[in-house]
This record gives sequence, structure tokens and C-alpha cells, in this order.
Amino acid sequence: MIETGIKPLPIGISFFDKMIEKGYYYVDKTLLIKEILDKDAEVNLFTRPRRFGKTLNMRMLQCFFEDTRETTGKDAASLFKGLKIMSAGEQYTTLIGSYPVVFLTFKDARMQLFESAFTVLKNGVADEFGRHKYILKNEKLIEKKEQYERIMRGNGDIEEYGNALKFLSECLSIHHEKKAIILIDEYDVPLEASWSNGYYNDMVNFIRSLLGTALKDNPFLEFAAITGCLRISKESIFTGLNNLAVNSILNKNYSEYFGFAQNEVEEILKYYNLESCSNILKEWYDGYLFGNSEVYNPWSTLNVINELCADKNSIWRAYWANTSSNTIVRTLIDKADDAAKTDIDTLISGGTIKKTIHEDITYDEVEKNIDNIWNFLFFTGYLKKTSEQADSQDNLVLGLTIPNKELFCIYRNKIQEWFKETIEQQDLSPLYTAVLEGDAQTFEDELSELLVDSISFYDSQENFYHGFLTGVLSKAKRYLVKSNRESGNGRSDIFMKNVSAKGKAVVFELKAAQNMQELSAKCDEALRQIDEKNYLHELEQEGYQHILKYGIAFCRKDCMVKMADAIVKEKDN
Repeated sequence: MIETGIKPLPIGISFFDKMIEKGYYYVDKTLLIKEILDKDAEVNLFTRPRRFGKTLNMRMLQCFFEDTRETTGKDAASLFKGLKIMSAGEQYTTLIGSYPVVFLTFKDARMQLFESAFTVLKNGVADEFGRHKYILKNEKLIEKKEQYERIMRGNGDIEEYGNALKFLSECLSIHHEKKAIILIDEYDVPLEASWSNGYYNDMVNFIRSLLGTALKDNPFLEFAAITGCLRISKESIFTGLNNLAVNSILNKNYSEYFGFAQNEVEEILKYYNLESCSNILKEWYDGYLFGNSEVYNPWSTLNVINELCADKNSIWRAYWANTSSNTIVRTLIDKADDAAKTDIDTLISGGTIKKTIHEDITYDEVEKNIDNIWNFLFFTGYLKKTSEQADSQDNLVLGLTIPNKELFCIYRNKIQEWFKETIEQQDLSPLYTAVLEGDAQTFEDELSELLVDSISFYDSQENFYHGFLTGVLSKAKRYLVKSNRESGNGRSDIFMKNVSAKGKAVVFELKAAQNMQELSAKCDEALRQIDEKNYLHELEQEGYQHILKYGIAFCRKDCMVKMADAIVKEKDN
């Protein structure tokens, strides 16, 4: 690494030892170790959205606790020099490098077939056995060597792999004469993939066996930590696991260890001389509430700071959108009934909705009713809690809103994607015929029907309606649709023209009304604007002789359409 005096940003770096050894900027979360030890739960489940530092924290736990004398020979204490845990007291620092550790990640098991996903998980288990093969020299393990090597080589059967983590912890405990720590990262990734691809029950059965045997009544377990997005308790993966401490985004425990707190972001900005970007960074990437801690999305924060270091005029964008499929947002839109569409409209306009929340909704239940989808959106980070209360049945009811501009962009893009597909599937020929024949009433009726079925963006009303109508008109055969083109003395909102100048052309001017009473006046204003700013000029210059003018006014899900007389120019004799 080139020495510049400025620490590089750890974009995509999830290995704690690499981050420290290579001198990357590190937001110190090492007191997570102290809190885990103080609370002394045998099995901790941490549920947080994707890309919020779960893997880095798990690797940090591994680096702190793992006895590496027979593998890498690294001095683990040197990795933590100057970090907060080293000032926590000897009762913590004396535990550095003192346990055998099993580390397994499920993050790559996102496959379309169960066989492929099982192979990925099996190979991960085999690799972990291989990482600890030094223990096979221990004569106490002579009777277990054959089974150990079979699993390590990938030749075991599904039952052996289902019991593999418990077996490995037993072998490690015999060799080290200490119980083992088990760390499982992103445990629910294969469950999510299996739900999407139709092999859910097979995957649940395997994960239940793998984790159940390792975490329940395992005499060789010191403690375990598991991460994922969702709790998923109803699958019976954790059935009977009475030593499980669930730490979701609703819990106050560990709330500051996933994501960046305000003071941590301020320190980063100061270090990279970007304090002037503080307010806009907060608008875009802050707003997640974990327990009582409001945090920034760390993935997006680091990415935008990296861009700003190169160019302070960089465009702000949704970095988190590229880290997952955002399938759950699209599922909500696809399944939305009229009530859900109204809720989405409320969220998009910056409002708050109230929903009953259950922590143990399962992947196979997500599409059973729309309320389950709201649960998924909340726990996976797409919605933020604004209030909390209990209903008459003591169910948890939360006020929910979109956390920040980045998430707003994700919703907007998914809604636009859905709208484009919807338009492609509908027969819009009656609307096109009405437009070209000057039938303003039919045009208004058809447009109103589409509006009722759509999802709106009321934060920028005319922009939404402009995009909405452009999308509707863009499928008209033999007509080109252009928007916001320079024409005459200003910019017409939209015009459409036949590919031949012998055909018709249409100019549309759009206005957003504050209430229904304004619709007629806004239509008249739009028609006047077409004439006053000479929006027909470009079309006339191209030779179009049949030009229609429409003034259209919108008020939420309602509209009014007025048409001026068609212009028919006679050719010069």
C-alpha cells in the first residue's frame, strides 16, 4: 500500500485483521466484545439489515478470541492495540487468543437450486474443517480422524454435514482442552434464497439440523454469535433453544455496534476534511433507528465519502441499491391492494403509516398477506420506526416512515420499474385514439383510471405526473414522444409526433393543482402557456400541419383534460 499519510477507506473490507494490518480507517466497535462477555448469553442472535457491519464485527470477534498459535502464529493482541477494548480491563484482555473458534458464513449460499446451495454450505463447512486440520495430530482424536477427513474432503453425507458443527466443536475442545466459540454469519441468506426459488422446506430442514445440534445442548460450546436480517423462529430452526438471546433492531442492547453513530460520522468527515457535507450526508444515509440509537448506513456513508474525497461535486446516489435485489420492495408493490397503495403513497410523500409488527414472521409467510410484507420491510431496513404502542391485544404497533433519501430513491426506482411493466401489459389504444381524435373526455377518463391504479410521488408533483404521462404515451405506435425539449420561447412539458410530418402532432402542458376546485383554471393556464411561449414552433418548423394542444391538471389521483382547437395549416399554393 502506498504511504500517503491518509488512511484509505475500507470499501468492501470485511476482514478485521486485514483492515487493521493494512491501515484502513476503522470505526472502533470493539466494545461489542465487552458487552457480549458482560451479558453472558450462551447464544446471541444479532439481526440487522444487509451491509451494516455484521460480518466485520463477527471477524473482529474471531480475531479477538481465536487461539492461532498452531495456525497463523499471529499475535492477536497487536491487532487491538489502541482500540477501546484494550482499556476495558484485564478481565477482558486476558481472553485474547484463548479459545478455539469455528467461523462459518452463509452469505454465498444464494442459489437457485437446493443442490447448489447445499454444495456451497457443505464446502464452507469442509473449508472450516480444513482450517483446523492441525488438530488431527492429536492422538486423542484418532477414532474421529476418518469422519473428520471425510467431512473435510467433501465426501460426507447430508446427515454428517447436518451434525458437522457440533462434531467440529467437540474435536476442537478435545485438542485445546477448552470449549469452542461458534460464529455463524448471515445465517438466513440461504433461507431467503430458498424462499425465492422454491426449495424452502429442504433448506429449513438442513439449517435446523446444522444449527440445532451445534447450539442446543452442546457440551462443547462456550458461546455462539449468529447474524442475519430476520429472527425466523417459527421455522423451528431454534426450537427449544432456551439459551438464545435475540437482539433485533427493536432491542436497546448492542444498538450502537451496527451502523455509524452521529459522532462517528462527524469524526470521519473531519478526518477527510469533508465537514461541509455533513447535512446532506445526514439527509441521504442517516435515519435508521436501532433500539434507541439513530445510525447511518455504513456502506453508503463510506462509499459517498470515498467519492467526495476524489470530487466534492460528486453526485449523491443510492449505493445500498446495488448490494441486494431489493426484492421485498418489489414484492410489496406487486401485491399491493388499494389500501397498500394508499400506504405507499403516504410513505412516498414523507408521511407515516401504522402497522402491527411481529418479530417471528417467516419467509414462506411473506406473501400470505400484505401486513407480513410491512414486517419484512421494517426488519430489513427499508422502513424506520417513528413511534411505538400496544393495541388492545398487546400486539406491537409501530409508526413507520422511509428513513432517508437513499431509500426514497430505491422505492422510486422500483415503482417506476413496476409502472413501466404495467403499461406494457395494458391495452392503451382507447387512450391513444382519444388523444389523436381530440376526444378530451375519453382521454381524461382513461388517464384517471391509470392514475387510480398507480403509486404517486407527491414530493415533486409535476415531476411525477410528467414521468407518469410520458410513460403512458411512450407506447403509442408510430409516434415519437419527447419531453422538456427546447421549443419556441420555453420548454413544453411533453409532445408527441407521428414519424411522418403528414401525420398529427400533439403538445401537452401539465399543471399540479392544490385541490379539485383548481383543476379547470390550471387547465386553462396550461393552454395559455402553450400559446404564450410558442411551444408549437419546433413542430411547425418540422412541417407538421395537424397539431393538437392539451392542458392537463392533476390533483393526487384525479385529473382534468382540456383541448384547444386543432391547428390545420394549409400548404402554400
